[in-house]
Order: sequence, then C-alpha cells, then structure tokens
Amino acid sequence: MIQTTAAVLREPKGPFTIEAITLDEPGPGEVVVRIAGVGLCHTDLLPRVAEGLPLPLVCGHEGSGAVVAVGDGVTELEVGDHVVISFDSCGSCRSCESGRPAYCATFFPRNLSGRRVDGGTNAKDAAGEDVSARWFGQSTFAAVTVVTARNAVKVDKGLPLHLLGPLGCGFQTGAGAVLESLRVEPGSSIIVFGAGAVGLAA
Repeated sequence: MIQTTAAVLREPKGPFTIEAITLDEPGPGEVVVRIAGVGLCHTDLLPRVAEGLPLPLVCGHEGSGAVVAVGDGVTELEVGDHVVISFDSCGSCRSCESGRPAYCATFFPRNLSGRRVDGGTNAKDAAGEDVSARWFGQSTFAAVTVVTARNAVKVDKGLPLHLLGPLGCGFQTGAGAVLESLRVEPGSSIIVFGAGAVGLAA
C-alpha cells in the first residue's frame, strides 16, 4: 500500500480536510506520481454542488509531478520522468482511435465519478473506508496519486514542474477552444473575457 496525504471532501458544503489515505500499488498500465504542482479549476468545485457523487472524494485534475513507480506493461514512462496529468480515456473506442479522447465512450465514468469504470476505488481513509480518488482519472489534490500511463504526458525535465499543472486542463481548454473548436484564422479577431489559465491560453 502507498501512504499519502490528500485534501478530502466529505460533505458538499464542508471543507476540504487534509487526511492520511492509502492507495493501492499501481496496477497494469498505471504509474504512481508524486505531485509537484496542481491547479484549481472550477470543475473541482463541482462535487460541492452536484448530487450523486460518491463522497468522500479527492478532487484535483490539473496536476504535474514525477513518476515514482510504474505498473506492469508500462513502457512509455519510467521512474524519474516528469509528467503533466490530464483526463482519462480508454484509448480503444472509436473516438479515442480517431484522436478525440475527450469524446471517449467512457469519459463520464472515467472522469466525473471519482471512481474506476467498474465503480471501484484504489483509496482508503484512516478508518479503512473507501475514498473516491479517480477524479478526472487522477485526484491530484494529494501528495501522491496513481493514474493510468495514458493520461500522464512526459515533459522536459528542464521545465519548472511545479508550474505545469494547469497544462492538464486550463491551457488545453483555452487553446483548444480557439484552435480546434472555433478554428480562429490568422487576421481574424476574437474577444477573451477573463485572464485565468483558460483565458490566457485562449
């Protein structure tokens, strides 16, 4: 088991509390990442207002860190690699195979349930009770997390790792909206309201 600490949300209107939790060792295709930096996105506040999410829950989906262990079958990452973590996808459905993982057939259970696709979890609290720790496939409001190698992107070790977390959501959302969804062309104009991670990336 992996011992770590995390910001755990137990009640929608309650605080995030720093708690000791245990995580399962990485399974096939998974890696363990020690978090160096994490962003706070509006989506991380969703569990405070949405009904039906399995609490307690560890939020966080804009994380960056260093790989400290790898599971069986992982060949693209190794211990010591620096990574940015993004949303999870299956890699084998029609959308994933056509390069559109944000439209993965299992996007919602993988990313918005806080659980694995089968409904299970890899985390327990100090009392041995289940904690949902797969928010957007990562739950990076923690010192250490276990993620699929597929949603961990290797980055250059010369970059400031503690600042890279928002690349996993805010920056790809803002840039993606302009470059992919709107397909803004050179010479045209748009207005961007707000100068957070999404606005700056746009």
